[in-house]
Amino acid sequence: MDDPRTAQLEARIADLERRLRGGEKRESVETAFWALMHNVFPDETRRHMKAAGREQLLAARSYLDHWISRMEANPTTETPTRETIEVE
Repeated sequence: MDDPRTAQLEARIADLERRLRGGEKRESVETAFWALMHNVFPDETRRHMKAAGREQLLAARSYLDHWISRMEANPTTETPTRETIEVE
């Protein structure tokens, strides 16, 4: 015998699970994050943080570009071999 409250709770749980799979949780987390950023950090601080984040991404790009160009300049067809060292 099903209790109407149980059916209602199961329907609410199913709806919440559907919304979580749909990305609504992510959107609400992002909304909360940006609300926090705007309430806690002054405008100038946020500008500096954004610029610093951009610089970090540019540094990562520069690092990756360097190693990609080295790999393209010296293509090797052989794979590095491993050496087994037995320890007594």
